[in-house]
Amino acid sequence: MSADVQLIEISYEESGARLDKWFKRRFDGITQGQVEKFLRTGQIRVDGARAKSNTRLEEGQMVRVPPLPTKADIQKIKEKRAKEVSQKDAAFIRELIIYEDNDIVALNKPSGLAVQGGTNTNRHVDGMLDALGDGEHRPRLVHRLDRDTSGVLLIAKHPRAAKDLGDMFRERTLKKVYWAVVGGVPMPHRGQIRSWMMKGFGPADEKERMVPAVQSDRGSQHAVTEYAVISTAAQRAAWVALSPLTGRTHQLRFHMEEMKNAIVGDPKYTGRREPMNGLASGLHLHARALVIPRDHGPDLELIAPLPKHMTETFKTLGFLLEEAGKDPWEPFE
Repeated sequence: MSADVQLIEISYEESGARLDKWFKRRFDGITQGQVEKFLRTGQIRVDGARAKSNTRLEEGQMVRVPPLPTKADIQKIKEKRAKEVSQKDAAFIRELIIYEDNDIVALNKPSGLAVQGGTNTNRHVDGMLDALGDGEHRPRLVHRLDRDTSGVLLIAKHPRAAKDLGDMFRERTLKKVYWAVVGGVPMPHRGQIRSWMMKGFGPADEKERMVPAVQSDRGSQHAVTEYAVISTAAQRAAWVALSPLTGRTHQLRFHMEEMKNAIVGDPKYTGRREPMNGLASGLHLHARALVIPRDHGPDLELIAPLPKHMTETFKTLGFLLEEAGKDPWEPFE
């Protein structure tokens, strides 16, 4: 690490630049996460005062630059963290990336892969995140998907991104669209499901699952889901778009069973319909799209391709992707 503190005067040519962008251009190899940390701790200052990443620099201002890690330092940290993840797992999780920038990584999580560890779960997304790090901060999960649900999974690259995304999830400013194949056809074809739910158990207490509740029940939670039927296979099955307005455990799976249209392949929320033969195995629930609002410029739209088993089922039932339109929100309009 460089041991010297520097004071650098802003030239006319550099004036008007954002502080964070100026810093990263000036010091190659420094990440956004590192800049944010220096700013939070007051190590980067402008004319002796604390500053923010979006501070616009003016000619003649003096920027305090703290001792910086060298490229060799950064490389050593990356190599140390990478060793904790096997080469096979590192390659595997990188193949799942559908979008990446300085703040986030978006994965298309496959069905069957757990997001976090637990009893008898040794391989999971959280255990592979070091392979996506920049050497300064360990990437963080900012939301969850069930093990058997596929689709868009967001990872924050640094603490500031984790906080911003966490706030968006809590304030529900992020738009989420799931696709599901369900038994039968929901009626009406479009609507909103509201209910109270709580943790309980299935028959003979063999499986933890969500069960119906009332507001006065201890531990009950209110859940709201918007749904829209995109296409049907006679009255046998339907392709449905789902948008959870709350984020409860198993919310979409519970709500579709409550509608008497359980999701195909769901082992917990099976409903009372006869199982449909001839369809691919596996839970037919996919986090299709996630829209992140941006302060400047258009919103960021992340879309995850369908998993293999749902692609096969779409083909069997005659569903065409074109029926959903180009905008993930079109079915709800």
